[in-house]
Amino acid sequence: ATVSFRRLQWSVLTPVANMGIGEYPAEYNRKVHGPYDPARFYGKADIPFGQVKLGQLGAWLGRRRITGLPGAVSRAYWSWQHKYFLPKKTGFAPFGQLMVGLMAFFYAINYGKIIHHRNHKYHW
Repeated sequence: ATVSFRRLQWSVLTPVANMGIGEYPAEYNRKVHGPYDPARFYGKADIPFGQVKLGQLGAWLGRRRITGLPGAVSRAYWSWQHKYFLPKKTGFAPFGQLMVGLMAFFYAINYGKIIHHRNHKYHW
């Protein structure tokens, strides 16, 4: 039972191709939107969360895609890049934001060790 390399390669790569990794969003149309911008959402515009009434909250949450979280994180990252890091004349802001973020991250991961060094009024 020999299997040709072409058939084996196709069967291994098919699941990866069906995941949509490295592809444009389904809503993107090059003729309508122009060059692709990773910081832009190409889907249908919806009501902003701040304008959703309490009775509409269930329907609004039902329209959200669970798989849309990585896309939202990617759009936030690229919009930050376009605003702060990629301009020709960037200032101190991206580096300051990065430093504050790293300080908060390292404080959070070392919090268990830091709480043992607190000063207490009574040492029993």
